[in-house]
Amino acid sequence: MRKINLGILGSTRGSSFQSIIEAIESRELNAEVKIVLSNKPDAGILDRARKHWIAGTYVKPESGESREAYDEKLFNLLNQHQVDLVVLVGYMKILSKEFVSSFPGAIINIHPSLLPKHAGLINLAVHQAVLDAGEEVSGCSVHFVDEGIDTGDVIIQKQCAVMPKDSAESLKSRVQLFEGSALIEAIELLQQQGFHYE
Repeated sequence: MRKINLGILGSTRGSSFQSIIEAIESRELNAEVKIVLSNKPDAGILDRARKHWIAGTYVKPESGESREAYDEKLFNLLNQHQVDLVVLVGYMKILSKEFVSSFPGAIINIHPSLLPKHAGLINLAVHQAVLDAGEEVSGCSVHFVDEGIDTGDVIIQKQCAVMPKDSAESLKSRVQLFEGSALIEAIELLQQQGFHYE
């Protein structure tokens, strides 16, 4: 399979990004992370990238800057690095429709629920919603990004049990154990299907 060039967008620690790095280093995943971009200067995902000699860049939002103008800066950097697939890992900004249309079918996101359940929620709010609904199973979904919020087609899901004494924090920790492998499997599946961004 042809090597796939990845661009990562993240705002947090990017713990599941570590799984991608390790899969590439062990040659389990035929990919290269070309650049990691963040809207947060102190995002842990940037430190994680630099520790592995991957280009990590803080893209500063300017005062009064439109979403479209900010996303154009992201697009230009990703394009310069010849990125095939954009992977969102804890990216806490909504992408503009112009950005999404610039990478048709080439942006994926990891969401900490079994979509379409609890779409539109983030972080602990997702897991609290699972507990409040009395659900016995939770998990994560890797999905394509479209112009909606968590509405793109699901590529792969991983499930885990909700335990009787779970808190939002403990459920989040368990779901996170599956996020890295879900991302890797989704990337591999796209490769097997002959994915190639033009």
